[in-house]
Amino acid sequence: MRPPATRPGPARAPVGNIRIIGGRWRGTRLPVPDRPGLRPSSDRVRETLFNWLMPALPGARVLDLFAGTGVLGLEALSRGAAHATLVERDPGLARALDEAVARLSARENAVVQAQDALVWLGRAGAGFDIVFLDPPFADGLWEQAVARLPPHLAPGAWVYVESPADIVPGVPAGWALHREGRSRDVRFALYRTPAGQGAATLRPDDSPATTE
Repeated sequence: MRPPATRPGPARAPVGNIRIIGGRWRGTRLPVPDRPGLRPSSDRVRETLFNWLMPALPGARVLDLFAGTGVLGLEALSRGAAHATLVERDPGLARALDEAVARLSARENAVVQAQDALVWLGRAGAGFDIVFLDPPFADGLWEQAVARLPPHLAPGAWVYVESPADIVPGVPAGWALHREGRSRDVRFALYRTPAGQGAATLRPDDSPATTE
């Protein structure tokens, strides 16, 4: 959800916005800066995702990698997650994220890490219950990020992966596909990692979801 690394520099003036669609901050709009490759998840995809995650959100520790606008991590907080870590290496986008956290009075519940996501994943693990993985499509970083995630996951964590509609990124052996769906442009999938503990209350449902 952030622009490709080939275009550094501060974010330009916002050219639009995206709204939080549920929870205590429902209707709050976040700016979408004019940055090449910035591609926030659509309202319909997010509504489907958070319906899947609803039982797991209360009290969860959330990691939003390649955060971009931060809409996934902040939506999770809005719907009851206890804490969110938002990782974004673009300096301008990271500043905008920090401003959004301040505007929502959420500094006790959210932290912005202005770092490259893959470098940040080299740090010691932190036991996240839910991870949002939506890297810039052009950079093809899914497998690299997934390979570095396990030390950061709580037992039985949930990992959301968004990719182009015709690409199914590889995941580690033992990760179970819980739900998946496709829109015209993206595939979105929710996986359960091994050792069924932690955010363990989602009911299995193998039927796919589709959005227009």
